[in-house]
Amino acid sequence: MDNFIVSARKYRPVTFDSVVGQQHITNTLKNAIHNNQLAQAFLFCGPRGVGKTTCARILAKTINCEHISDTVEACGECASCKSFQQGASFSIHELDAASNNSVDDIRNLIEQVRIPPQSGKYKIYIIDEVHMLSQAAFNAFLKTLEEPPSYAIFILATTEKHKILPTILSRCQIFDFNRIKVEDMANHLANIAQKEGVTYEADALHVIAQKADGGLRDALSMFDQLVSFSNRNLTYQAVIDNLNILDYDYYFRLMQAIAAEDAAEALLIFDNILNKGFDGGHFIAGLSNHLRNLLVTKEPKTLKLLDVSENVKKKYFEQSANLSTGLLLSALNIANQCEISYKSSRNQRLQVELALLKMCHIATAIKLGVKGISTAQVDVKKKLPEPVAVKSTSAVSAAPETKSVTSMGVPKPVASPSQTSLPKSNNSDKPTTFAEPKRAYTSGKGWGNVKASLAVPSLTSVFEEKEVEVAEENE
Repeated sequence: MDNFIVSARKYRPVTFDSVVGQQHITNTLKNAIHNNQLAQAFLFCGPRGVGKTTCARILAKTINCEHISDTVEACGECASCKSFQQGASFSIHELDAASNNSVDDIRNLIEQVRIPPQSGKYKIYIIDEVHMLSQAAFNAFLKTLEEPPSYAIFILATTEKHKILPTILSRCQIFDFNRIKVEDMANHLANIAQKEGVTYEADALHVIAQKADGGLRDALSMFDQLVSFSNRNLTYQAVIDNLNILDYDYYFRLMQAIAAEDAAEALLIFDNILNKGFDGGHFIAGLSNHLRNLLVTKEPKTLKLLDVSENVKKKYFEQSANLSTGLLLSALNIANQCEISYKSSRNQRLQVELALLKMCHIATAIKLGVKGISTAQVDVKKKLPEPVAVKSTSAVSAAPETKSVTSMGVPKPVASPSQTSLPKSNNSDKPTTFAEPKRAYTSGKGWGNVKASLAVPSLTSVFEEKEVEVAEENE
């Protein structure tokens, strides 16, 4: 039985054209080789699993190839290419800076640089994870990196460019590797699946590519794991079950419930998701991304931002056509606020449920806004009655000092002018007291009790009257 080789090693690119998603870099390197304009030092930087070390090896093999093709690719048949493929090349050296990061390691490398290559035109040194070198090692490397022998070429690779000294950066040609696009990664996985005789669904490969977050090595590792899990039948359901990913269908059903203002159904869907072992924070983050995809589908210009398969894209088209942009924006804002306050909340489930309840009432708020009525005005009309007019208008006009009325319709007596002046107190230790008004002047009756002259309405009857008025206005 042959030993199993992981796909990341078995299908590692060996030519520039086979590198996935980095055409801007491979084309530059090929032109530099063709025009004989190679720099003495290169720095490849970018996220993990995007092809930095792979491109460094391809570059090293190509510039030492004895029979470079017309497309600027290594022949793979000359002595230099075969020795490199077998790991026995004396002209190409790889150094792991994570485990060889001291000054002594760099000094040994500098001593080796002085020896010309025994075979091939160049002597290439590939230093991986170069940001792990110590400060003293960087300083010892500076002079050699700036003025190496004509036959020496250094290729540095790192995932953390900001940790490298500026003096090192200024001596290198810097190539920034991009995250690999979902579409490119899914196509590459499809080619590998065909070579391996694995049956697959396009949606399953797209989910793997999205989960990899731009790293092809991560995608290939998940691919091997899922092929074993599904017994070489890679289905969408098998992928989401094994990778612990929420199905798109949950979010489509949830948005249907929100559009229909069915709060009970929305809460039941969320409860079902929690029962399957998913975290509430993971759910609300996925909902935010789902709302973003629906907004992206609204405009033809932004369709290229939708990284999903064709089947899922059709579902987004159908649902976005039935939802207004105002509802989607409001729901996205609510989801974003919930995601921010989720970690700091003691009752995290309540935070998500409250957000879902708010989303279910967005449609009503939009309808009221179209009619020119804000929800705040509706609440005020329901809760706060208008000021109640006094039955005896002559009494109010005759006594202007008694016409102050609060916003709740309850009259508030005002002190007479003789009482509003501040009395002087002979004793400074005692606080000054003010006389409370107890009587008011009423036309025809003289001074009488305020309560007797101004009747206070019952709040219960006022609320009932206002509810009837609001109902009649809505009709």
